[in-house]
Amino acid sequence: MEDSNADPASAAAASPPEDFSGNAYGPSLLAEGASPFRRELPEPDVWILTSGGLRIPAHSGILASVSPVLENIIDQPRKHRSSERVIPILGVPCDAVSAFVGFLYSSRCTEDQMEKYGIHLLALSHVYLVPQLKQRCTRALIRRLTAESVVDVLQLARLFDAPDLYLKCLKLVHAHFKSVEATEGWKFLQNYDPWLELEILRFMDEAELRKKNRRRNKEDQSLYLELGEAMECLDHICTEGCTSVGPCDAEPARKKEPCGKFAICHGIQLSIKHFATCEKRVGGGCSRCKRMWQLLRLHSSICDQPDSCRVPLCRQFKLRMHQEKRKADARWKLLAKKLISAKVLSSLSQPKRKRAGEPREEVSERGIRSMRLSPIASH
Repeated sequence: MEDSNADPASAAAASPPEDFSGNAYGPSLLAEGASPFRRELPEPDVWILTSGGLRIPAHSGILASVSPVLENIIDQPRKHRSSERVIPILGVPCDAVSAFVGFLYSSRCTEDQMEKYGIHLLALSHVYLVPQLKQRCTRALIRRLTAESVVDVLQLARLFDAPDLYLKCLKLVHAHFKSVEATEGWKFLQNYDPWLELEILRFMDEAELRKKNRRRNKEDQSLYLELGEAMECLDHICTEGCTSVGPCDAEPARKKEPCGKFAICHGIQLSIKHFATCEKRVGGGCSRCKRMWQLLRLHSSICDQPDSCRVPLCRQFKLRMHQEKRKADARWKLLAKKLISAKVLSSLSQPKRKRAGEPREEVSERGIRSMRLSPIASH
């Protein structure tokens, strides 16, 4: 129990000065878990003056340790040593200044304070170089972004150098441009800040271009994976044999069970049968035979054992590549490299259990027929 005869003056000196709300630098310092040493603070030696004339007592040592700007202000010499040291923080509501000072003491802000004064606290954190508060304000403002307010927040994010908030605003404008375009903020932007409007439109164009490039790369990746599957099936057919086609020096078993990639193997087998019997192939007039020819040449570009390889024409293509120009050879090497890269990336992007047990995507004969090697020259 406290001593009832304690000196009132000494008790007042031991307690921190109270602000206009009756709490010591705002409610955040009175939250559960606040440091017990806060009651041992000395007498305040500096006053924060707000636009409404409110004077908030503070300690120069604490302010200087958190904000280098306030440290420079405090270190400036006074005209008279006896005069009070007053730091004016003007242009924002009194409660926002109180919340700002409370954060300097406790590194805390309530959700209610962020809801009401998030923009003001962002401005103060920028002006007085308090990065922890700026990060907190950025996260809070991002959670509260709407199509109606995003243009205003975007302008302030640029003004107060908040890149994360700025980028999030740009992404929201891009995602909901129709709604944003109908707001008063966008109309104001068009009339008074055309450079920012141009920057937003440029960001949207670049985002659309990136989206198209990702889609195209995904399609190319899918094509390379299909070609890789076809290479594996071709090697499997010519080495082990499948249901109807096998190695050139052995007959396939009559009741051979379909392999795990039969959908692809079946299309390859049909193409091999056609290639072997087509009459137009000699004159170069069969497009289906041309694709089979390209498939065999691609295999030769990837194969590293031409002497023992059982795929037809593999050794002949290897010899021919050495005799051809370097540009043609480089083109096939580039395609082979892309096939290997696509296979590795696909394997790394799948979970372990998928790599081991998941059946591969089926590709019909029609899908194999549609493979074309000519577009690789543009890559």
